[in-house]
Amino acid sequence: MSRNLKVRDLTLRDGQQSLFATRMKQEYIDKLLPLYKDAGFYAMEVWGGAVPDSVMRYLGEDPWVRLKSISDAMGGVSKLTALSRGRNLFGYVPYPTSVLEGFYKEAIKNGLNIMRIFDALNDLDNVKESIKLINEMGGIADGAVCYTVDPKEEPAPVVEEKQGFFAKLFGKKHEAPAPAAPEKIFTDEYFIEKAKGMEAYGAKIITLKDMAGLVNPSRAASLISKMKAALNVPVDFHTHCTPGYGLASVVMAMISGVDIVDTNIWYFGGGSAAPAIELVYLFAKRLDINVEVNMEAVGKIRKELKEVRKSLADFDLHKGNFPIDFDPLTDKLPADVEAQFDRAVAAAKANDEDALLDACHAIEKYFNFPKPNLLVKEAEVPGGMYSNMVAQLKALNAEDVLDDAMHLIPRVRRDAGLVPLVTPTSQIVGSQAVSVAIDRKKGHPDYTTKSNQFIALIKGEYGKTPVAIDPAFREKITGSPVERPYDVSSYKAPENPVLNDLGGCKLAENDQEYLLLQLLPSVANGFLKKRREAEHKAAAPEVKEEAKAKAEDAPITGPVERAPMGGKIIEVKVKAGDKVKKGDLLVVYEAMKMENELTAERDCTVKRVFVAVDDVVGTDAPLIEFED
Repeated sequence: MSRNLKVRDLTLRDGQQSLFATRMKQEYIDKLLPLYKDAGFYAMEVWGGAVPDSVMRYLGEDPWVRLKSISDAMGGVSKLTALSRGRNLFGYVPYPTSVLEGFYKEAIKNGLNIMRIFDALNDLDNVKESIKLINEMGGIADGAVCYTVDPKEEPAPVVEEKQGFFAKLFGKKHEAPAPAAPEKIFTDEYFIEKAKGMEAYGAKIITLKDMAGLVNPSRAASLISKMKAALNVPVDFHTHCTPGYGLASVVMAMISGVDIVDTNIWYFGGGSAAPAIELVYLFAKRLDINVEVNMEAVGKIRKELKEVRKSLADFDLHKGNFPIDFDPLTDKLPADVEAQFDRAVAAAKANDEDALLDACHAIEKYFNFPKPNLLVKEAEVPGGMYSNMVAQLKALNAEDVLDDAMHLIPRVRRDAGLVPLVTPTSQIVGSQAVSVAIDRKKGHPDYTTKSNQFIALIKGEYGKTPVAIDPAFREKITGSPVERPYDVSSYKAPENPVLNDLGGCKLAENDQEYLLLQLLPSVANGFLKKRREAEHKAAAPEVKEEAKAKAEDAPITGPVERAPMGGKIIEVKVKAGDKVKKGDLLVVYEAMKMENELTAERDCTVKRVFVAVDDVVGTDAPLIEFED
């Protein structure tokens, strides 16, 4: 007798985040929603992750409007789901319960049904309060266990004066890598205990969240089978195709009794995203599994998504590599491709991983899905992390350091306590790897440039890392070898200033806007300021005299503080004539979504300041000139 399989569609959140750097506009989504209503997915992931940040930062749109508009259009046909990171929600600091409560209340009021809650360190203390609050407010708490892998064999110690390829990659005079971590940390038992802990806290769904696509088919069979045996709630499997395991691992999860699988629709599937539902459907037919989705409606969505993808060409990781047009309900497959599906099913049932992967790769090649990304596989990074690194480095005109940064990610992750790479740790580790790559390119020691968030991670503010951080490394990064957890009682709510130049209105005028200011202060500040300016209906933009100096006004003759990386200026702490002491804070800037502080290297006097708040600067741009 056939069994049913529920599907969580990721297209409107994780799919576009993994493939198109979260640049999908509201107008595209609005056009798709009537078709989604007909499709009847069990759930649609539409919010959370990078959506709240990106829609404000890049599209000038309101995240709350996005959630409410989708809820209104869907009318409860599919459960709407979002992704949040426990104590951190969508931001980069742990929040007190009052902020969690306010946020979840607004999210559920605006139509959210399922909140998938995870912690980047798999620290259960960071998720228990969120699970409790979501359940109390009538939502469905989905506890996500973040999958990661044990460290590879420790690299050989770095020595000075390297030559050839590794000289280019690692530079000169760098410290030896951190000591190898203990082996077999991330066993099946590790993940099962995390899952059982989340269920004990009240999670109504447990997701094995494989954000980097590193669950190979045999491990998928092992983990899903053990989760089904150990848990009393539905089990969901979330993975990506980046390293080449995704489709085969989903097939194994289906055979192993998984209740829900996460998929995307054709043109938003494969590559660094989750597998396409159309391929899952073809496998389900062969496994006598009923996929609980209206595939005719999916076909209509698929047609629209092809045009949407064309509009996102500037952000498409796989430009010119669209999968071929295909309708699983009407199109007949060539005999040799049909044979590959049969071969894959037989291999999966026999637990023959090599044959299963070979068949699935042949299937994906026929349909023109991207081949496995071996660089990503080696660096063990999530698809969304990779696509965002590409987009952000392109914006910074620094694409030349991408390969070096990718090779450095395992090293930085090891130094940081072998954290799973999922937001925010993926962004923290990824941007830090870029900083180290740039440091090396400039001939500077590793970790010369450190983001505030990397410092906080090493300090202990994000929670307990899977492996203890070397106290010597902690002292190098934070100035102290002592672990210092974040104290939520020290949380300071952001100011909500009165904008006198805009008629005396407040920057955030309601609870939803103030929550954005709390969760994403830097990007929300600019977004809300533009909103207030538009509402002020000024007859013409006011031309203000620049308060900053221009680099081209006069030759630079004194010592200069330059931007280590391109980014946006958040704060300028000094002005011309100020006397500063060594260690004084000069500028705070944002690069790759991370905040970085520049401090004075010696006692000196400020001669000129070349930047102001909200300026976007390039790498090595002059920021401050000092007196000789």
